[in-house]
Amino acid sequence: MALTLHHHPLSSHCWKVLIALYEHGTAFTASMVNLGDPAERAAYAALWPTAKIPLLADGERVVPETSLQIEYLDRRHPGAVRLLPDDFDAQLQVRLWDRLFDCYVMDPMQRYIAQMLRPEAQRDALAMKASVDALGQAYDLIESRMGDHAWAASSEFSMADCAAAPALFYAATIRPFSPGHARLSAYFERLLARPSVARALVEARPFFKYYPLQHALPARFLA
Repeated sequence: MALTLHHHPLSSHCWKVLIALYEHGTAFTASMVNLGDPAERAAYAALWPTAKIPLLADGERVVPETSLQIEYLDRRHPGAVRLLPDDFDAQLQVRLWDRLFDCYVMDPMQRYIAQMLRPEAQRDALAMKASVDALGQAYDLIESRMGDHAWAASSEFSMADCAAAPALFYAATIRPFSPGHARLSAYFERLLARPSVARALVEARPFFKYYPLQHALPARFLA
């Protein structure tokens, strides 16, 4: 059956699954969703009621939620790499780091951007500060818990790293890493050098003009 990923290249959650697909080398059709168009949104919601992106379709079967999508790909469409190891304890580490990046980096980052999308007079300054503070706490946690291996959970690239790349990319435009986050900064550079991550970034580049913090993107990401 043909795989289709309903997505938008600017979305951090979509990057996460795109990176997984590129790591696998799995053939798929990319279907870009315009949720700003009422008719297109209604048609998309018919596939999955929340109308959130991304959504993975495998023939008639739809798979929501990014972590489930990556696990589904690993099981049903295995490719060049395994993004979730077989060993149970190793799986727990991958899932833990996946949750850390999704819940403690991606979520506050998106809450901050949601405020930026409002008219300036309607923005909640306290909520924005809380998001910035939450990112600082997440950075400290990652810095203190990251081991000496190359990737988040182990020496092997995994689902956790698929989550980390987009979360950290956008979060750094809100709260840049401090000099005290040396391990985190080095890890981020390794992520950027990964071909699957670089490909997702290049594909997103034409859409960066719509990102509310485009001015905070380093020039190297715009060239």
